[in-house]
Amino acid sequence: MTTEFTSLNLRPELEQAIVELGYITPTGIQEGMIPLMLTGVDVIGQAQTGTGKTAAFALPILHNYIHQRLPQALVLAPTRELAVQVAAAMEQYGKHLKARVLAVYGGQPYGPQVNQLKRGVDIVVGTPGRIIDLLARKVLDLSMIKTVVLDEADEMLNMGFIEPVEEILSATPSVRQTALFSATMPVRIRSLADRFMRDPQSVTIKKATMTLSGTEQRYYLVHEGDKLAALTNLFEIEPITSALIFVRTRIETGQLAGQLSARGFPAEALNGDLEQNAREQILGRFRSGQIKVLVATDVAARGLDIDNISHVFNYQLPDDAEVYVHRIGRTGRAGKTGIAISLFSPREKRRLREIEHMTKQALTLAKLPTSADILQHRENQVLEQMKIWLGRGRFQRERELVARLVEEGHDPMEIAAAALKISRADEKQRPVANVTDVSVSESRSTPYRGDRDRGEYGRGKPQSREGGRRNDRGDAGNKRVSHEAGMVRLKLNKGKENGVRPNDIVGTIAHHADIQGSSIGKIRIEDKFTYVDVPEALVEKVLKHNGNYRIGKDKFTLVKS
Repeated sequence: MTTEFTSLNLRPELEQAIVELGYITPTGIQEGMIPLMLTGVDVIGQAQTGTGKTAAFALPILHNYIHQRLPQALVLAPTRELAVQVAAAMEQYGKHLKARVLAVYGGQPYGPQVNQLKRGVDIVVGTPGRIIDLLARKVLDLSMIKTVVLDEADEMLNMGFIEPVEEILSATPSVRQTALFSATMPVRIRSLADRFMRDPQSVTIKKATMTLSGTEQRYYLVHEGDKLAALTNLFEIEPITSALIFVRTRIETGQLAGQLSARGFPAEALNGDLEQNAREQILGRFRSGQIKVLVATDVAARGLDIDNISHVFNYQLPDDAEVYVHRIGRTGRAGKTGIAISLFSPREKRRLREIEHMTKQALTLAKLPTSADILQHRENQVLEQMKIWLGRGRFQRERELVARLVEEGHDPMEIAAAALKISRADEKQRPVANVTDVSVSESRSTPYRGDRDRGEYGRGKPQSREGGRRNDRGDAGNKRVSHEAGMVRLKLNKGKENGVRPNDIVGTIAHHADIQGSSIGKIRIEDKFTYVDVPEALVEKVLKHNGNYRIGKDKFTLVKS
């Protein structure tokens, strides 16, 4: 045991576990948070994944652990994957204390979780939706909770879990310790802290590796509906050794990975639905170079520690400029250079200014490659490959085949041309995608609407245009029918006049229907009505819970649009 960890005065059982795990000295977040949490004060920790924050709250909880029937600590996590990881870590730290840790999350049968709660649990780690369900079933008693931890609070906000989190906090004793951990601190997270925390002490740790000096930042202006075409055209000419592409939802990871694979660019999806073994297998193939492209959400990419990523693509922009920094920080690492490419639709120009302000760097506006550029690049690649093989000279059998053709009277130049034609046959399966130009006036005049319409940011269908102007008739049709494959549009009779916000809609539907908030698609909020896209497979489940949905004190009902 080093002097640093010894100075924290943790229980001997914890020190033993730390030694066995090979820990040497506390990380910055551990050194700052553990002494504070041991005193019982409320704390806010701002730190990224990989800085050791799990141990920063787990060790103080376990230090204060006493054996009792009801849970004494509750950790809330945005995804089942993170809940499982945190629970496993706490079991490791507390193994010599015989602390009973239970992970609870959706998608698993209630029986085993209920039975374990009845037998007695010391620490519960879970997702907000499943915690709410267990409270409603009266099988989870939070009356003896001493410490509540909100892990990755910003992601819980992004996934629409803030209302369930507030409900859970209200079910715990008013006199308790609350610890909030978040990579970023949006306004609503600060508001949550103001409501439920008492004079919290703050510890902020910035990762030393989070630097953009080795990263080239470019952006392209494209219509929302042209983003896939733009991405595939960039894939044609960029020197990609490995790429990480960010989208907003887990559904979109699979959709985009499938679309890229179908166009000749093999890709795999990385999202919170994956079991840990599947996740590790995918990352193993990515690290070894068996696959070059991963499509991921921000939640799934947290904790991703790979140093040789050549490109990061922002296919859809994050809600927070600071998240942009975290994304592109995954390239240009370990002394290497990297390339960060962002696809901006015209209405997202304001987000560009926010990002440049955050990074203190100007992003370079670049022009997408033309069809001629791509075809020329393909030909250059063929010539380069030919020169490499000519230099190697390892084609004896092929030379014999050419000799046979010459003997039959064929011209050597014609033979070579035919061989190249055969070698390029697969190019016919990859026609160059057409991308509509964005006019200068359009890029300047279209405002960014932010969260007023979730679909206008990252998910929406491009507006129809006639002579550069909006086609209102086409847009009106958009209200009733979902433009996304596999999604169904639902309608509720509340809108801007009722103060409806996207997070309110996501939170209540995800909570009562027991579905992932990230599965919900475009949300269009009008004056008196709101339209919500949900996956076709979940429509009946969502409609089944009509009567339970509410915004504030007002209930609402969803119907098929």
